[in-house]
Parts: sequence; C-alpha cells; structure tokens
Amino acid sequence: MMVPVILAAFLAAALLPGPASAHGGLSNYTVGETWYRGYDPSTPPEEQLNKPWLTQRQWITIDPLFSPTSPFLACNDPGTPPPSSIPISAGEVITAVYYYWLHPVGPMTAWLTRCPDDNCNAVNLTEAKWFKIWEAGLLDGTLELGTWYQKSFQRWDGEPGLWPVRLPEGLGSGRYIIRHEILSLHVGFRPQFYPECAHLEVRGGKEGKGVEGEVPGGYLKVFPGAYDQDDESVFVDIYSEENVNTTTYVIPGGPIWEGLGLDSEV
Repeated sequence: MMVPVILAAFLAAALLPGPASAHGGLSNYTVGETWYRGYDPSTPPEEQLNKPWLTQRQWITIDPLFSPTSPFLACNDPGTPPPSSIPISAGEVITAVYYYWLHPVGPMTAWLTRCPDDNCNAVNLTEAKWFKIWEAGLLDGTLELGTWYQKSFQRWDGEPGLWPVRLPEGLGSGRYIIRHEILSLHVGFRPQFYPECAHLEVRGGKEGKGVEGEVPGGYLKVFPGAYDQDDESVFVDIYSEENVNTTTYVIPGGPIWEGLGLDSEV
C-alpha cells in the first residue's frame, strides 16, 4: 500500500527533528514530484507505526550508532518495518531529504537489498545481503581541511539537504529495501554511523532478476560485518600529525557493482 502526497504542498509541513542538536537523520523521500513521509523520532511511535503513509523503518533517536558491530547497523534502532513501500521505476531517482545536517566529514553511501518473496517485513536485517549503488567521500584537499561531499551536503540556512540517488536500470521488478548511511568522522577514532532504510516497490525492471546470481558475491555485504574494527577508513583521526597532508580516502564497504546498468548521474 502506498500513500503519496505532492511535494510542493506538504514539504514545509513535514515532521522534522529540531535544530538544537548537531545530530540528525533522514526525514523524508521524494520520487519525482511526490513526497513520502519518513519516521520522526520526536513524535510518539503510536502516531506513526502501522500508519498507511509510513514507508521508512523506525529509528528512535537522532543520536548515532558508534560501533561497526552494532546489531542495528543495517537500518538503525530498532528498524521496525513500515506497512507501505515507495513505488519507483528501475533507473529512476530517489531523493533522501535531511534537515539540519551539520556534520562535515566522512563518506556517504547508498545500498539495496532484494526482499525474498517480495516480503520486506520478513527480512532478517543482520543476514540481508546488500550491494552498494552510490558513494561519495573526500572531493578535494586534505582529510581535515578539504571538501567532503558530506560538507557540501550540509545546510546551515534551514533548507533541506537533498541526496539524490539513481536506481540501477537493470534491477529486477519487485520489493527492495534501500539503505542510506552517513558515516561521520569528525571525532578521532570514534566513528558515528547514521543509517536509515525505506521499502521500495521497483516497477518496470527486468522480470526474474534477483540480487544473488546477478551481483557477484564479493559485492554483497552484511550489516554488521561490512566494516572491520581495524578498518582505517572507519577508525581514523583526521586531525593527527600523520594525516595532516593526506589527500586520499578509501570509502569503506567495498566498490559499487555497476553490472546492473548503474548510471550515477542524476
């Protein structure tokens, strides 16, 4: 069941986390001119869970997860599934909408997993196999003083930060979960993970295509498990003397699989 509303009419009235904290999360989604309301951790759960308009998995706080081994790393805490899905075509753009995102340093990634038997509510999130479809990290300069995509994405003027991601054109039709993750690295050796997930109903894709068998096993990751405790891209001090002139950064989680006709241009 999908209950969209028109973006222009409702965006200003969205339920938003307040600006008092530097933390945050993914508030809403848009596909074309249609807006889909996300979960709001500042609103009572009983006013949101099981409502037909909800397409995002539940997350109860704007605070981050701090461990790559957290059982909630896939879709945040507690990750309760929504009753509805966002309809979208293979190759179409979905835009994640963030408000008051103030962190400037670290990579951003987007992932998909196919729901077996098209039942996303039954997915075991700690066993789901995800493949990366989008990433951005350090754009130029040094780790500390350079420009990260996350910095260019943050807004101080009250306007939303918009994160557009195009789905692969070669996706099979069916149900998926999309996972957006921001990894903030502004505190040395203390990574902050901000994952959120929504359910998708992909239409117009290639029939009979599943993820396993189409995506090589080396590109499929599980959360937790995709990041190691000794991963230097996760546990890093951007202010350290050894990194003062570092101008390269490897985004964790492995490479993007481009075999499904992925076109990152939006």
